[in-house]
Amino acid sequence: MTDYITLFKDWVISLGEKHEVDPLLLGCLYLISKLCFFTFLGWVLKSLRAKKAILIPLLLACVSFSLPYLYLVIAGRNISIWVYLFIGAMFIYGGFSIWKKITARPNPA
Repeated sequence: MTDYITLFKDWVISLGEKHEVDPLLLGCLYLISKLCFFTFLGWVLKSLRAKKAILIPLLLACVSFSLPYLYLVIAGRNISIWVYLFIGAMFIYGGFSIWKKITARPNPA
């Protein structure tokens, strides 16, 4: 089992060196950005229920969602076109997901 973990770690590090991206920084950005995304999305829902302005928390949610992908686009080199297509699809899915969560009506229980 430790051999597989070592192989995986070496593979990730070699990918990072090949594309000039720090895998540890990318992973940390990903985890932190998702935590911030859900926090800001909760703030958006709380503001919606209180009928307050939602622009600032919504913009912060969008920025926190896209932070690791922007790092990959800006810092990465020699990245395949399918990765850029995947990132674009993630942006579209993220926007659609936020839109659906915001416009969903709560069930009257």
